[in-house]
This record gives sequence, structure tokens and C-alpha cells, in this order.
Amino acid sequence: MTKRKRKYDKEFKIEAVRLATKGDRSTAEIARDLGIHPNLIYNWKERLTKDKDQAFSGQGHLKLEAEEMRRLKRQLADTKEERDILKKALAIFSKTPK
Repeated sequence: MTKRKRKYDKEFKIEAVRLATKGDRSTAEIARDLGIHPNLIYNWKERLTKDKDQAFSGQGHLKLEAEEMRRLKRQLADTKEERDILKKALAIFSKTPK
């Protein structure tokens, strides 16, 4: 028998962190009421503090910086390939006939 990993949406995570930081109740009490482990709230709080707007972007979504880096690497690889093709073409066309 295996446990299935539960997934929580962004709003749930933000609300859990908001309740924990409000200070009315302890994080353990809030976690118990929500049916989650207290460490999840601590992790979400740290992530929200660190990444702000880009926290909890969802499965398969990269942060803006990571997406930009990926796009630029792809563009660089394409440019290098074009350069190599042009080098070969120059070598072919610059040969003088005998």
C-alpha cells in the first residue's frame, strides 16, 4: 500500500502561510486543522518569502529567469549551428579551381 502525494494549489498554500503568520494560533494547530504536516507550512513560508510573486508557479512552469535562460541557450545553440554551416560554405566556395 503506497501513499499518494497530495497536491495543493497556490491559493491554499498562500492562505495557510497567511494564517500561520497572523499569529492567532500556532503553526501546528493550523496544520492540524488543514490536515497537513507543519513542516509544509514552514517550507511554503520560506518559499513565499524567497520567491514572492513567482512562488508556487505550478508543475512544469519555470521561473521567469529560468525560462529566459533556457530560451537564450537555445538561441545560442542555433546561432552556433548557423555559424558552423557558414564556415563550411565559405571553405567550399573559397577553393580556387586548378
